[in-house]
Amino acid sequence: MEAPILLDLPEELIGDTTVVRRYRSGDGPALFEAVDESREHILPWMPWGNVHQTPDDSEKLVRTWVARWQLREDLPVGMFERDTGRFLGGAGLHRIDWHIGAFEIGYWIRRTGEGRGHVTQTVQLLTSFAFKSLNANRVFIRCAAGNLRSAAVAKRAGFIYEGSIRNSIKDADGNLHDALMFSLIPEDWTALADRHM
Repeated sequence: MEAPILLDLPEELIGDTTVVRRYRSGDGPALFEAVDESREHILPWMPWGNVHQTPDDSEKLVRTWVARWQLREDLPVGMFERDTGRFLGGAGLHRIDWHIGAFEIGYWIRRTGEGRGHVTQTVQLLTSFAFKSLNANRVFIRCAAGNLRSAAVAKRAGFIYEGSIRNSIKDADGNLHDALMFSLIPEDWTALADRHM
């Protein structure tokens, strides 16, 4: 893609029970509340959790994400419950390579939002968006080998396991872990879409 900054992107993607939308100024307190509720739940896998010490810390991060979205450097989004508007967690298309058309999907969900299919639905919405609107050639998910719940989401969403990348992810304590790599390319996406028709 020659000039991604010229892309007009939708404000939100709507699923059956989940809304995925770009962050807005003012989302910081809701983000902080979700992280604060879930520190023990997410910190083993999300080293950035310690950045959120106050609601203002979270708001500063949100405003940075807004700027990065505008520049198309990163496409972070919030995950919200469709019926209530409650903030559930974060996701996005990260480590973007516009030249290749490659996007990494990342995700996390607050402790009290688990087990309702929101993360899988978010991954499906982002995957569809990447292939249909961004002409993706590769969409991938990486997770620590010990993060079984995250790996299960990738599998449920139809991503293909490519292998393990040794010593490539650090936890909150700085310990290295192997990462599991899952991906879809256009042919996989087409076959997956055909199966769900």
